[in-house]
Amino acid sequence: MSLPFPEPTAPAASRAEVLLRYLDFFRDRLAARLSGLPAGELRRSRLPSGWAPVELLKHLTCVEMRWLEWGFEGRAVADPWADVRDGRWYVPPDETLDGLLAALDAQAARTRAIVGSHDLADTGRPGERWGGADPASLERVLLHLLQEYARHVGQLDIVAELAGGPTGE
Repeated sequence: MSLPFPEPTAPAASRAEVLLRYLDFFRDRLAARLSGLPAGELRRSRLPSGWAPVELLKHLTCVEMRWLEWGFEGRAVADPWADVRDGRWYVPPDETLDGLLAALDAQAARTRAIVGSHDLADTGRPGERWGGADPASLERVLLHLLQEYARHVGQLDIVAELAGGPTGE
């Protein structure tokens, strides 16, 4: 867990590779923050909104799956909202940090495979994910995911600071 920031001057083979590097970086920061938190802080909320750090981890893993597998590729997914219960983020008590991090790594591999097999201009398949709107291009989906990760990892930085966990890059 020590990927360097994907500097704008670092050569890349394609725009897709640049976007994947940023996703990898944010996943790495997420994992590092969570791994550095005291165990008692992983399921504790320090914010009025009530989310806990492991819930954020599961949420981001599911968001990636929803946008790329269920949405863009139009795959049948048994439970696309596996991170939500009663309208809130949820992680069952038997799910561990190690298991959730392994799920994030597996999702990252599926994301790389999807991106590697499509052009950024390719449009997603019509389906329930789009709520009746025209499907987005792969590039737009990836930019949305980057925004989602950047926002949530920033929120986790604050939680980690409040909990006495690691801060900074």
